[in-house]
Amino acid sequence: MQDKEVISAMTGKKLLVTFFGQNHVRPDWKIDTDGEAFACYFAGLQGELERFGIDIARVDNPSVTINVNSYADLLNSVRISSPADGITSQCVGHIIGKSENLDLLEDIGRAVKRVAFAPETIAPEEHNRRVCHNCGCGC
Repeated sequence: MQDKEVISAMTGKKLLVTFFGQNHVRPDWKIDTDGEAFACYFAGLQGELERFGIDIARVDNPSVTINVNSYADLLNSVRISSPADGITSQCVGHIIGKSENLDLLEDIGRAVKRVAFAPETIAPEEHNRRVCHNCGCGC
């Protein structure tokens, strides 16, 4: 497929990254998700994906609060949705599996790109595993 065909095939895809409220049980896992570093990284990610016709938006949902006692809880407090792919509010940890470097920006980027470009590689959530979508994932 030519680059233009790939871009037109993906045009209009929308991803939503939702940040839940965080109750920091342990201060060593407190990361400022509202700071300048996150804003710059997210803007760069938006620009990168925009070239492929993928729109990404960030939403904060403080009405849902996650107790952050570990890095896994931190990953659980960030959710990604892609309605076009049938992915609704899956946590970053579910999407990427084990974090390689415990770097939240890197892990969010990996998760977003996986949802954007390879959503079929993400295992369905338990309640959705009853129906196989024939991708070879074994569900």
